[in-house]
Amino acid sequence: MLNNTQIKNLKPREKLYRETDSHGLVLEVKPSGVKAWRYRCRINGKATMLSLGNFPQVSLAEARRARDDLKALIKSGIDPRQQVQDELTSELEFKTFYDMYLEWYRHNVESWSEGYAKDLDERCQNHLLPFLKDRNIAEISAMDMLDVFKRIETKGTLNMLKKVRGYASRVFRYSVGMGICSFDPTRDLPQDVFKKETVKSFAHITSKEELAVVLSKIESYNGGFSVSSALKIAPHVFLRPSELVSIKWENVDFDGKIVRIESHKMKMKREHLVPMSNFVEGILREALEVKTDSQFVFPSPRSKTRPITPDSLRVALRTVDIGPDVLTTHGFRHTASTMLNEMGWPADAIEKQLSHEEKNKIRGIYNKAEYLDVRKKMMEEWSIYLRGCFNKSGL
Repeated sequence: MLNNTQIKNLKPREKLYRETDSHGLVLEVKPSGVKAWRYRCRINGKATMLSLGNFPQVSLAEARRARDDLKALIKSGIDPRQQVQDELTSELEFKTFYDMYLEWYRHNVESWSEGYAKDLDERCQNHLLPFLKDRNIAEISAMDMLDVFKRIETKGTLNMLKKVRGYASRVFRYSVGMGICSFDPTRDLPQDVFKKETVKSFAHITSKEELAVVLSKIESYNGGFSVSSALKIAPHVFLRPSELVSIKWENVDFDGKIVRIESHKMKMKREHLVPMSNFVEGILREALEVKTDSQFVFPSPRSKTRPITPDSLRVALRTVDIGPDVLTTHGFRHTASTMLNEMGWPADAIEKQLSHEEKNKIRGIYNKAEYLDVRKKMMEEWSIYLRGCFNKSGL
């Protein structure tokens, strides 16, 4: 017979397996980690297995009582399968979409970056919860989800629709895994019922002449010091806008000429090293001389306790007449990647500096050590190249 300690210690394996309790009661352990109670019995002379719910929602004692109740029904000639299904459906009425969203969010939030978790929650609060919050998650249909998704589509934000569909599906699949509902209603919605999104890469520059014009316009920006400084080094450091604006002074190592981006701020949840070129070091030292008393290199003019926003860089580009069809702040990364590859720098060094994920973890650790010296040289040469473009612009 099983006991609670044994059950809690059961680990998932590659294939489903069962542990026997007594009198036909067994516990299935699925590869996903779900532990499901089953009752082996014979109804009308045929062997069958009845579902009694999942552990720990259904405790060992409750499973045994359910088994005994079913055994008594069968002995009296009653087929309990429909009754069991009705009882399970009744239990599901106590879990709303919001209940399961919170459970899923809290289960996963520690594995997400702070920025990703914040963005995800805001999108779900805006686009899912106003319509689904108090709904019984087990009763939400594909048509209900279509109505929610169509509201987003009518606003023309097709990229947002794609993201929110993904979040909703993950909540439903988590609920299926926990035995709260039986299926994911979003899976029955074909892509053809939605408008096709035009896939666009971030606008970026691939010619030296265009780059010279953009660098000259950036240099002419006369807005706030924090935005101006961040904008000037943006083409030199390959960082995502959110990573750039949130740099703290404690992460700037002038002696080693390295900027360390903390793992929780990175998309891939790994510390990222950015070698400082002489030009970048000069901009950062200028920023250090501005006594803001802020922990951030680029503090907000409204509050020294927080940095400028990524959107402030976008606004600055538009202020100097660099349109979204010419360049985005994220597009600096694409420009650097394209041009450095054309210059013949090692692809692995470029990808590492872009902080792209290395699927082979052992190789990724090796690359971190192997390519740092190459990246230092590459970043210095890239800054020299950029300054050369600017100087030849004649502005």
